[in-house]
Amino acid sequence: MDEDIENGSLVSFQEKPRTFPDMRTKPYTPLIFQIFTRINARVLAVLLLLILGAVLYVGATTSPIVVFVFSICIAGFIFSAYLTRWVLAKDEGPPEMSQVSDAIRDGAEGFFRTQYGTISKMAVLLALVILSIYLLRSTTPQQESSGLGRSTTAFITVAAFLLGALCSGIAGYVGMWVSVRANIRVASAARRSARESLQIAVRAGGLSAMVVVGMAVLGVAVLYATFYVWLGVDSPGSMKVVDLPLLLVGYGFGASFVALFAQLGGGIFTKAADVGADLVGKVEQGIPEDDPRNPAVIADLVGDNVGDCAARGADLFESIAAEIISAMILGGTMAQHCKIEDPSGFILFPLVVHSFDLVVSSVGILSIRGTRELGSKVPVEDPMAILQKGYSITIVLAVIAFGVSTRWLLYTEQAPSAWLNFALCGLVGIITAYAFVWISKYYTDYKHEPVRTLALSSATGHGTNIIAGVSLGLESTALPVLVISLAIISAYWLGQTSGLMDENGNPTGGLFGTAVATMGMLSTAAYVLTMDMFGPIADNAGGIVEMGQQPESVREITDVLDAVGNTTKATTKGFAIGSAALASFLLFSAYMDEVAAFSHLPFKQVDIAIPEVFVGGLLGSMLIFVFSAWACAAVGKTAQEVVNEVRRQFIERPGIMEYNEKPDYGRCVSIVAFASLKEMIKPGALAIVSPVVIGVLFKMLGQVTGQPLLGAKVVASLLMFATVAGILMALFLNTAGGAWDNAKKFIETGALGGKGSDCHKAAVTGDTVGDPFKDTAGPSLHVLIKMLATITLVMAPLFL
Repeated sequence: MDEDIENGSLVSFQEKPRTFPDMRTKPYTPLIFQIFTRINARVLAVLLLLILGAVLYVGATTSPIVVFVFSICIAGFIFSAYLTRWVLAKDEGPPEMSQVSDAIRDGAEGFFRTQYGTISKMAVLLALVILSIYLLRSTTPQQESSGLGRSTTAFITVAAFLLGALCSGIAGYVGMWVSVRANIRVASAARRSARESLQIAVRAGGLSAMVVVGMAVLGVAVLYATFYVWLGVDSPGSMKVVDLPLLLVGYGFGASFVALFAQLGGGIFTKAADVGADLVGKVEQGIPEDDPRNPAVIADLVGDNVGDCAARGADLFESIAAEIISAMILGGTMAQHCKIEDPSGFILFPLVVHSFDLVVSSVGILSIRGTRELGSKVPVEDPMAILQKGYSITIVLAVIAFGVSTRWLLYTEQAPSAWLNFALCGLVGIITAYAFVWISKYYTDYKHEPVRTLALSSATGHGTNIIAGVSLGLESTALPVLVISLAIISAYWLGQTSGLMDENGNPTGGLFGTAVATMGMLSTAAYVLTMDMFGPIADNAGGIVEMGQQPESVREITDVLDAVGNTTKATTKGFAIGSAALASFLLFSAYMDEVAAFSHLPFKQVDIAIPEVFVGGLLGSMLIFVFSAWACAAVGKTAQEVVNEVRRQFIERPGIMEYNEKPDYGRCVSIVAFASLKEMIKPGALAIVSPVVIGVLFKMLGQVTGQPLLGAKVVASLLMFATVAGILMALFLNTAGGAWDNAKKFIETGALGGKGSDCHKAAVTGDTVGDPFKDTAGPSLHVLIKMLATITLVMAPLFL
């Protein structure tokens, strides 16, 4: 283009190809992958076989159930390799599209490298803090009887924490790696048919989902089996198997720690760029979304990968890991109280359920085929209907697999019908998941009344759009809360009536029934994550098509997929907050059990009538609001810098609007990358430091006033209130943001004046308000809720 400017050979806007500057840099590959690629193929094959043999040997020494879990996970990775080969075999389209894709890939990989470098340093520092705490803490009676000293416990917890952090980081990298390579292939396929592009996006999302879920299950299973063999569990004078899951808590904390900062940093990056690009490009300059003349467009497209794909991969990894560990703890505790001879089935049940998740989700992914040629904006089959059909298949298979798993692992002679009650608990969880997906779809899909009413409010201005969006978000909290409440009570009642009794004849299956319901809700997590990953991949494909100057018919196909992707992202967030609510309830119970074990005092309930305990609840609720405020403020502050930069470029380079000058895309990428890394620290530190400081302060107050458990009780109250406030806040933020986004998409289909109208500008304002809601603060709260639960478990000795 520079030569064209010098020679005066520029053509008109319609004739001039939309070019993109070559931003290719040296491709980034993580060190661990660099090492593997440098090893001779035969040597690498031998090493992998040896590792596989060692893993299977450790599993066989532990339990045949663990071998089954290992086998399914390995099969899942093989299926992921097949999907990788299938996706990468698709063509990348013309060179002008490849240039855009290459720039997005470089930006995403560069930010990922810097962001995770920062997170890894913080993780190492926190690991040292945990090591110091555990070296100074007291031991439980169970640890003393098994000869497990302080130093051994300390190093086990730190190793689990670091492994959880590493696996969470790898899960995030896989999500980003897939999305930056699939986006161009989806865009290219859209030139031929809508169905083919849909299939590629789904299989690319499925690839990432299978790796994330497989790693979460395999990581916990390997850690469990390794500790089982190394510590000689269940041999005379050693640890009992029912106490082993407590050693895995560090793994969940490590996963939560990385997921929180990944979600914060990625969310700030993607939404600051998005808000800046929309406010100046769409509202002020009147140019289309993803127009190459917008200097912030590449930063926006990069953000889809680091904020939606990488962060969501880490988020779901953390959700599954936390749920598995909490359910293993409760299963072991219940088996101990009921004096069950072989408790391994109750402890390993969560691993088997999620192994079956890999199988049933694989079938669901493969059920979406690309046989029909769809090349119009209104295809024969709605993409959302196709995805829902795959989800329905996955749900049916999950119900069957869950029934088989409960009969296999939860059958006991003490209560022959207990397995059936627990199977019904799983069914409650599966129904809850489906209900959450349906509720989120109802409130965020523009085919339904709420979003259309919101779009109509844009006709009377920006203010009425904001008011309608806020009211919609507030109203949308009602149905999910009712569903969660019904699920918890139903599952608890089914567990209590299962027939399992403790040594005093009291029913003890209630909490484990709730745990089984949580497993049921997450039993289709791989397919749900597939639908989530589909969204940002389709969004990126639309940007590549727009910047690659493809025909309008191609952009229409990607617009339809993008609108469906917005809905699937919203449904996944609803699914995530529902599972977070159930998992946090389980972790809260595990925290109370751990406090009782360390203090040698009963700790069965939290009395909020005690002033200090009530204050702890207030502080927990406040924490949610301040965290959300800081997350949104970080987006707003960074977006202001983007807006100023984009305005500056339009003023100083007037030729940009006529395609006579190149925008400086790299400048906007640098601004949001630097700012997001800086801004993610404050809300993240607040979430980690607050419960520890509050617990220690009230412990000191309890020592003065003669209340030995005051610190632990205040932290329990903080955890309880923060969970409740966090669930409601996340539901409001996620749904309001998703509804605003799809109200804008609905108007862009031609309704209410279409693109460029005053109604559309008001909808864009609502969308920019909702961006930090649904993609920064809301998803971060999912992680925060579970991280508060895991950090209190790990730091419990500090409060006593």
